[in-house]
Order: sequence, then structure tokens, then C-alpha cells
Amino acid sequence: MVVSLAQAGHEVIGIDVIPGTPAEAAVALPADLTDLGETYDVMARFRPDAVVHLAAIATPFSRAEGVIFRTNTQLAFNVCEAASNTGVGRVIVASSPTVIGYGAPGGWAPSYLPIDEDHPVAPWNAYNLSKLVAEQTMATFARASRTTSFAAVRPCFVVAPEEWAGAPTQSGHTIVERLDRPDVAGVSLFNYLDARDASDLIDVLLERLPELPSGEVFFAGAADALAREPLAGALPAVIPSTAATAAGLTGTAPAFTSAKAERMLGWTAKRSWRTELETQ
Repeated sequence: MVVSLAQAGHEVIGIDVIPGTPAEAAVALPADLTDLGETYDVMARFRPDAVVHLAAIATPFSRAEGVIFRTNTQLAFNVCEAASNTGVGRVIVASSPTVIGYGAPGGWAPSYLPIDEDHPVAPWNAYNLSKLVAEQTMATFARASRTTSFAAVRPCFVVAPEEWAGAPTQSGHTIVERLDRPDVAGVSLFNYLDARDASDLIDVLLERLPELPSGEVFFAGAADALAREPLAGALPAVIPSTAATAAGLTGTAPAFTSAKAERMLGWTAKRSWRTELETQ
């Protein structure tokens, strides 16, 4: 994200608990954004035009449930609070498709497919719940602020360029393994998004945000599914409860739609596993 935004002409300031200065960032400052005072300090020091809030414990069950919920929700609140009260004009908050609730141990079935932003949410673990709370926090500040424009993005399973070449993904599997083992990719409904397409969306959203109703939420996914077979058959094979709704997914169509981002922002994902994967 830092690389792509810098290449798009933005002066990027990186804030992280881990010290370091990526070459692409103008400045990188170690700060703990779960501390409201430090968050205000960061905003007051740099006076950014826009904030892209990606900081979080990024995977379910990677820490204790209470730690995940407390960390992610506090981060969202602190960033929205400090940004809106220090005059930041635009704030984008990263959410997740997992708020929909797939993978629930008690069973799950979509209300319809493909899934869009109006689909009911049903979080069942601390990570899902924290992301939904982050969205609601963003929406709360959007309603309260007259000077800051807010939005949230639900990016699908993000694939970095090196992962197309065989590096392990965030799940620990390679992309080829996810394609060859539908049980691996199927639990997340075969969703994915090239990291460069994710960055392109953020860049477009930063430009268009002042023109949009504040508080919008956008799905962001590839235009196809991370599956070798059509989801009409592949999805019910992994999640039988999707059989009726998946029947309408033809060809390479994914389970999530980014039609809202295309309609409101003019954005569509340009990259597919079929063109990016080095060894298919």
C-alpha cells in the first residue's frame, strides 16, 4: 500500500508500533495508536490531508479473543476521534468481508449470492466483531462530523505480488495450494484481491471521498473467484448450505460483488489469478 500510494504521487507517512522507515515512505514513526494521546500527537504533528487506517491484528485467532477485540476497536475509535478533531479531511477505515459471518461453527448460509454491502452481517468471533464495530465507529463519526469525510472498505483476501510467485499467503498456503485444495479457499468463499488493485481502490477513494455521502462501505474483490471450477458447483462442495444460492453464479463469477465500487467510484479490479499466477 505504501509503495503504490507513493508511486501515485502521495506523500506517505507510515505509523506503526514497529520502528522502521520504508524507502517509499516520507517518514515512518513508531507509535501506539491504541493510546489516544499518542494518536492525537501523530495527527497534530503531521496534520495529514487524509488517513488510511489499516492498523489492526489482521487475522482471526492469532491472539487471545479479548486482545483482538480490544486492540482493533480501540484503534478504530482513536483514529476516527483524533482525525476528526484535528481537521483531517478524509478517513478510510479497513474492514473485512468476514463480517458476513461465513465459517461459523454452528453453520452459515448466505441470504443471497453474490454478496453485496446490503447483505446481513453475522460476526461470530472477536476479529469479525471488531471489524463490524470499526465500521460502526466510522459511521458514528461520519454522522457527527461536518468537516471529515469517512468511508470503510472490505477488501477480500489480499494477495501480494510475491505471493503470485509462490510465497506463502497470510493463511500459510500458497496460491497454487488454495487453487488445488478447494477446502482451503472455500471457507472464505474463494474470495481474493490483488494488493495492487486494493491500492488502486484506496487511491480512487481518496480522490472521490469528498464528493460521496460520508460513511459509505465498499466491498473490494477480484472480478473472478479463486477457483478452477465455477462456484455453482465448487462452493456447495465445501459449504453445502450454499447450494441453492450458488446455482445462480455462472462461469467465473465470484461470491462477492464490487458493483457498488464500480458504480460510485468507477473502480474495478484489473488483475486475476489467471493472468498473475506464475505457475498455474
